[in-house]
Amino acid sequence: MSEKRIALVTGGSRGIGRAIAEALARTGLSVALSYRERQDEAQSAVAHITGMGGEASAFRADVGDFAQARALAQAVMDAHGRIDVLVNNAGVHLPGVKLGDIPAQEWERILRVNLSGPFHLIQAVLPGMRERRAGHIVNLSSNVTNRMPAGYGAYTVSKSALEALTRILAKEEGANGIRVNAVAPGPIRTEMLREALDAMGNERADAFVRSVPLGRAGAPEEIAAAVAFLVSDAASYITGQVLYVNGGGPGG
Repeated sequence: MSEKRIALVTGGSRGIGRAIAEALARTGLSVALSYRERQDEAQSAVAHITGMGGEASAFRADVGDFAQARALAQAVMDAHGRIDVLVNNAGVHLPGVKLGDIPAQEWERILRVNLSGPFHLIQAVLPGMRERRAGHIVNLSSNVTNRMPAGYGAYTVSKSALEALTRILAKEEGANGIRVNAVAPGPIRTEMLREALDAMGNERADAFVRSVPLGRAGAPEEIAAAVAFLVSDAASYITGQVLYVNGGGPGG
């Protein structure tokens, strides 16, 4: 088993999750990344990390399924002995659909993946972290918790609840040496952003990006840098916080 600290990054095959996995590997962590469908992309991420001298492995799981979420955590612990860092990145959305029109099954799916998945993984890793009296949990939220935009109701509800979970868990587990924080990205150049902009239409999408004070969408690596900071010793007195990495916050 590796002597390195072990990080589990959900949704780590692409986008922000892959950037986080790569950033943590660069800081010396051994990274286990999970994926739901994109095995080729997951293996590409693993190959990239190992190619740069890091340690990585991929595990298939739908974190929105209770049994698969728990089995994922157990598989990583069986392979590596422990989980020192948990990054709950996997997420889904349904842009442009009003709360009154969202199908019930989509509401349930979004809450399962974005909120219940992190909850079940947190419960799975806490016993080991408590025993070692050390651990880091970072939940990926979203700038929508500031904006409360129309057409993103289920997603916004799930992320708002995830921030509440973050703050409460930090208070409950601080005495056990476990730090819990969230990172809330603004518009970041990912597949999810493309889907959201497509739902807006060209004119609204352009205005939305222009409304960011820094005048651009962010890069996945900029979110990854925030996560790497939060799990480092440089952030040793930071817990229970939501760090907005949003270019100043889009006004659209």
